[in-house]
Amino acid sequence: MSKLTDVPKRILIGRALRSDRLGETLLPKRIALPVFASDPLSSVAYAPGEVLLVLSIAGVSAYQYSPWIALAVVVLMFTVVASYRQNVHAYPSGGGDYEVANTNLGPRAGLTVASALLVDYVLTVAVSISSGVENLGSAVHFVIEHKVLSAIVMILLLTLMNLRGVKESGKLFAIPTYVFVAAVFVMIGWGAWKGIVLGETMSAPTADYEIEPEQKGLAGFAMVFLLLRAFSSGCAALTGVEAISNGVPAFRKPKSKNAASTLALMGGLAVTMFCGIIGLAMATDVRMAENPAEDLLHNGVPVGPEYVQDPVISQVGEAVFGGGSVLFLLLATATALVLFLAANTAYNGFPLLGSILAQDRYLPRQLHTRGDRLAFSNGIVLLAGAAILLVWIYDADSTKLIQLYIVGVFVSFTLSQIGMVRHWNRHLKTERDTAARRRMHRSRAINTFGAFFTGMVLVIVLATKFTHGAWVALLGMVIFYGTMTAIRKHYDRVSAEIAAAEGPSDDSVRPSRVHSIVLVSKVHKPTLRALAFAKLTRSDTLEAVSISVDPAETKALREEWDRRGINVPLKILDSPYREITRPVVEYVKGLRSENPRDAVSVYIPEYVVGRWWEHLLHNQSALRLKGRLLFTPGVMVTSVPYQLESSELAKRRAKKRQDWNAPGSVRRGPVDTPRPPKAPTGKG
Repeated sequence: MSKLTDVPKRILIGRALRSDRLGETLLPKRIALPVFASDPLSSVAYAPGEVLLVLSIAGVSAYQYSPWIALAVVVLMFTVVASYRQNVHAYPSGGGDYEVANTNLGPRAGLTVASALLVDYVLTVAVSISSGVENLGSAVHFVIEHKVLSAIVMILLLTLMNLRGVKESGKLFAIPTYVFVAAVFVMIGWGAWKGIVLGETMSAPTADYEIEPEQKGLAGFAMVFLLLRAFSSGCAALTGVEAISNGVPAFRKPKSKNAASTLALMGGLAVTMFCGIIGLAMATDVRMAENPAEDLLHNGVPVGPEYVQDPVISQVGEAVFGGGSVLFLLLATATALVLFLAANTAYNGFPLLGSILAQDRYLPRQLHTRGDRLAFSNGIVLLAGAAILLVWIYDADSTKLIQLYIVGVFVSFTLSQIGMVRHWNRHLKTERDTAARRRMHRSRAINTFGAFFTGMVLVIVLATKFTHGAWVALLGMVIFYGTMTAIRKHYDRVSAEIAAAEGPSDDSVRPSRVHSIVLVSKVHKPTLRALAFAKLTRSDTLEAVSISVDPAETKALREEWDRRGINVPLKILDSPYREITRPVVEYVKGLRSENPRDAVSVYIPEYVVGRWWEHLLHNQSALRLKGRLLFTPGVMVTSVPYQLESSELAKRRAKKRQDWNAPGSVRRGPVDTPRPPKAPTGKG
């Protein structure tokens, strides 16, 4: 079984890497950009559409506000990017928002930020994959007809690629990300040239459609509320910005400088693409509706439930390049791919944050362990499982899922920036250098504005999205917070309980006597080996104990014991109800109660087998006994193994696997540690 699972594992995720090769997995900026910034870069594929979807509630006339909403999103993006550039310089260890909040605002704030980020990372995978399926479905109908299955398959593929390691997955993701960015810029440039210079009229496939307003004649507070809701939906373009500050340790040196440069480049690219797509959507008369089957009209008739509403970027691409053209197909393919790969931002952020939280004892310690390829494999698998569950519950519908989005992002944004303000205040109290103080004042001003702006957006998001699904994200944050608090309390309680006392204690006092018991069922080789080992330990008292279930077998055992002249007293425990475990446990407890300062050592002979099905046929009583005796204070349980022939066969199979070479390994050459250079011979 081990061989059957080991070979596919090596084929799928590659050969295991030594711990000292961790430095080889660090990322240059050209790879770090698609790895950590694919989420905010790809969000321009659906964020403009979310703005238009909300505005469509008031009809086409409300589309005139979309440029102003785009401008507000751009200002917010630049504010957040400038703020996080301060973060990566001040906290390069990779804790990101969690470390900033935990250090400056206290553990509760840190845990709140961590909960928000964990929820957001899960949603990033679900939203990105669902949106990618919808974009790909505009060209491949099979995908849109099997949305949930397609989304789950993509999540599994991404999981597999990330299990191969960050650097390898980054190389795989770099090309689609750069092709997508180039395709969008070509579309913006070509659309501007055709519209402004050549004066051509470009029309989206939905340009002739009409929108039936859900709410007619909106004005005053109702219109303001709608615009704020549209703005909060457009803020989806900011998701993933914090991932770079969380992933600083994955950058090559100088880490902080490279992370800050990547952050600035990401911000510039994202806002340019976002504004360009919004502008082209207005120029090509794109029409979107939250409920297209009823609210989108063609020749005055609703399009009906069979109508599939293509994303804004697809409609704009068809208007600029022409439907079915090579450039349009390239854009559609690159968009779908980059949306799938945008989830990689979460695949890098979630496991890293999980590792830090595990190190701080807020999550199970297994999340702090690196896998074969030096990635945090347990965190990757946990993220994939949570995202698959979310996709299944919401039928891979990005419009439904995106309502859950944003809340966690802005909770972490706001608390992080407040924490940075306190960070600069603390350092300004002790800093005396004029130039350094000037830089700190500038950084504090940036973070203060960032805290104010993101806090205001958080209030808007909560007010406009709460009843549309944001409450689910808040519930998820509460669940994460409560779970992590409980885990930390457990670890703290265990640490306090097992901490060694400074002076003498009951645990360090030597027992008065050791009473050893060897459990016996028959006189055979495992029993004789256990008796020999127990004699070697030189206990104060040694006896063999057997359970009388069948009188005939018990009589035969005693006769065989006397015939062999075994010089260890044999005690028979009656079991009228044919139980094995209870009489032994009660006998051991009786010994402990008679002499509380004595230690009782129980030796259990066990077979060592080599086949999985043999485990079902042997050692079941031994397992039950160990499970019960481990809960009895002052009792030591020792397994005395006896290797059966099948275990020797298993050992030989394991050695054969160790010597096995994968196909092509001879061609690739050995992977052993290189030999040291030969000493000089002295010959000239």
